[in-house]
Amino acid sequence: MAELSTEELTRAAPDSFDTETLTFSGRRGDRTRHLSRAVIEARLAALTPAPRERGTVELMVARGPNGERALPEVATLTQAGGMPGDRWAGDAKYGPNYQLATMRVDFARVIANGQPLELHGDNLYLDLDLSTRNLPAGSRLKLGEAIVEVTPQAHNGCKKWVQRFGLEAMQLNLAPAYRDLHVRGIYLRVVEDGAVRLGDAITVLSRGPSGY
Repeated sequence: MAELSTEELTRAAPDSFDTETLTFSGRRGDRTRHLSRAVIEARLAALTPAPRERGTVELMVARGPNGERALPEVATLTQAGGMPGDRWAGDAKYGPNYQLATMRVDFARVIANGQPLELHGDNLYLDLDLSTRNLPAGSRLKLGEAIVEVTPQAHNGCKKWVQRFGLEAMQLNLAPAYRDLHVRGIYLRVVEDGAVRLGDAITVLSRGPSGY
């Protein structure tokens, strides 16, 4: 039986689909850690609001071609390569709008439910409000010494994310009530090269149309 497409996964009934049937190369998650939508909603609602103007860099990840994860304490982000050592630079199908996959760190912790944050497959985990209202496409941020821009590319859950964290997490991210919160995250691209260290400040320099 063929695997469901991403579009079909968004419509599937969670209790009728076994995420373990999804196949891919790379690290797999623990389905006993998957949360129901009701639990995810309750835990998200209980979070302290993230900062809107000035946050911090909590985790950086360089993703290898076979699921490897390097966790640098300092990295020089570049327009040419994005996160050094990350697979993005070597994959021609992903353009600049996909350069730095980014998650709000407390959302990442809720969804991971005890699994390693780097399992999400993002490059940056930030303590910052990544919602459309706060950071619409075109917004610019300073991370350490680098300047990055929010791209218009949607960051949706793929089948790897579904296997690792559950179908209900993906479906919640795409639900109209949550879509603009970017539970799954956003994409950034580098517009000015610079070094970034864990714990560095993030400053919102400017916002695209329709921001605060």
